[in-house]
Amino acid sequence: MSSMIDVNDADRALKAKHRTMWASGDYPSMVETFLLPLGPVLVEACGVRPGMRVLDVAAGTGNASIPAAERGASVVASDLTPRLLDAGRERAESMGLELKWVEADAEDLPFPDEDFDVVMSCIGAMFAPHHQEVANELVRVCRPGGTIGLASWTPEGMIGGLFRTMGPFAAPPPPGAQPPPLWGSEDHLDSLFGDRVSFTVLERRVLEITAFQHPLDWGEHFKQFYGPTIVTFDHAHRNGREEELDEALAAFCHEWNLGTESQARFEQEYLLAVGTRK
Repeated sequence: MSSMIDVNDADRALKAKHRTMWASGDYPSMVETFLLPLGPVLVEACGVRPGMRVLDVAAGTGNASIPAAERGASVVASDLTPRLLDAGRERAESMGLELKWVEADAEDLPFPDEDFDVVMSCIGAMFAPHHQEVANELVRVCRPGGTIGLASWTPEGMIGGLFRTMGPFAAPPPPGAQPPPLWGSEDHLDSLFGDRVSFTVLERRVLEITAFQHPLDWGEHFKQFYGPTIVTFDHAHRNGREEELDEALAAFCHEWNLGTESQARFEQEYLLAVGTRK
């Protein structure tokens, strides 16, 4: 009994840390700067139509939820972090759109079985620590014949590279937690979903980013706005390694820059995966 209580307490503490991480900085500003194009891509690939019941898991500020609502779907946007939901709700209201915003854990969704026509996540559910639990929940709440759609950073792409760069400076991951970019691996998706989902779209694409003039501006943006980077720098600072991490991030920015020193250009690879729930 005590071991079960210990596990539950550890899990609650981990989720609290995740809420704090994603509430740090200003993730809504990051979305506005360069992530907005991904939401409509996922919604289009999922074939969202008027009248469909759609769940966006780990929706954040509604990057995919809002475009789905614009298509006339009945949309529920769920996320672990209330601050992100508040930002999304404000944006939707300014556009005259009605969505339901629900605080929810991607590993334990508060929705009935087979409740949605489309279950999707745009650079969101991949950050929950226990991947199999998330995949099981995505399948559970989707009706048979319904659509499951995901957009996830790949291990080999730029954000996968960022996590590898930050890894030596970050706090050790909790037991059982898996790296987020694994969701961008076709083999990993197959291991998570097996024969429960038939993927008809598995495409690696790139999000081109030209919002930053100098290559290092990309790194500064992530240091200021991106929760995982902020938390990693805090940990490095406490261990006297902040300058070392700064140098590693600067080298990373120069390595991945496909533009010039006066006009940076980056490509962040993601996997677009859309399938039918059997």
